[in-house]
Amino acid sequence: MNDIKVFLIDNSAVVRQVLTPLLDSISDVTVIGSAPDPELALKKMHANWPDVILLDIEMPCMNGISFLKKIMLERPTPIIICSSLTTKGADISLQVINAGAADFITKPKVNLKGFLQGAKILMTNTIKKAAYSPVPKVVISKVVTPKQTKPPVVPIKSSVVASSTIAPASHKIIAIGASTGGTPALEYILTRLAKNSPGIIVVQHMPENFTAAFAKRLNSICQVTVKEAKTNDKVIAGQVLIAPGDKHMTLCKRESQYYVEIKSGPLVNRHRPSVDVLFQSASQAAGKNAIGIIMTGMGNDGAKGLKELHTTGALTIAQDEASCVVCSMPHEATKLGGVDAQLTLEKIPNCIMQAPDRMQFLR
Repeated sequence: MNDIKVFLIDNSAVVRQVLTPLLDSISDVTVIGSAPDPELALKKMHANWPDVILLDIEMPCMNGISFLKKIMLERPTPIIICSSLTTKGADISLQVINAGAADFITKPKVNLKGFLQGAKILMTNTIKKAAYSPVPKVVISKVVTPKQTKPPVVPIKSSVVASSTIAPASHKIIAIGASTGGTPALEYILTRLAKNSPGIIVVQHMPENFTAAFAKRLNSICQVTVKEAKTNDKVIAGQVLIAPGDKHMTLCKRESQYYVEIKSGPLVNRHRPSVDVLFQSASQAAGKNAIGIIMTGMGNDGAKGLKELHTTGALTIAQDEASCVVCSMPHEATKLGGVDAQLTLEKIPNCIMQAPDRMQFLR
């Protein structure tokens, strides 16, 4: 097997001087070059394109996010953001993940040299994970974005809720799985839900530390409460639980109450968290009281789990191809026969708020 070719782009001479020999010392990794800015990097990489790019954000000529978008459009390549700016919170983190970054490493603002010298294990794991993971071959701009300044409240049909009380948490559970293109798609859906929506559990393929920022941003713009899930969090109406990066999330039931467990474990379909793990647990804990929704994403994670949900009598929905950034996950689930219906992104919020059962939905 050939070494993983890495190119380093950082305007700090200290970073380049420290990281180059450190990365070269990693087994199966070779640094093929470095540059202080993206424009010079492009000239150098043209003759020998890398397998993985380490990229800073704040640089002259072109900032890292603009360069990331350019590469993902013209020549998709695993890119790891290595920057101190990711400490600034949700906005930068989400710009990075939405632009297609494979992962990120947060550089400290003090004792940078010491951090880099001690980061060999972190660099090794991050580079090898990025090198062997699928790279999206499209730009995440296909998803319809909300036009309203304030998202509309989705009306609930009178036939859905029999009384003025919110349906109990044990009534319907919405389990959603997404990957490439999922962050803007989820934002579109969740900003269109009323605050008495059914309880929702979500696996979005994201690196560790991104999910907290993602949940925080969604919570600031949604009527529902959105949070990064923790073990024993209850699944209740009006709340969305998002699986933390690098952890699996499972749905459990104790008496009449649903709750989640967060756990480590092996990668499933190359992912942790895995949509299959979530869907399979939902089929066991909730069965026909669940609604499974598989959305835009690359690969086949979630296909088998959605099939299991379908077999238990749960309603199963796939986002339609036209509104997906990458339609592999919905397509694989459909091939397995686990999808009751395909819906456009615009129709999914109403489906969630109405929380139909499988047979009512199909009539």
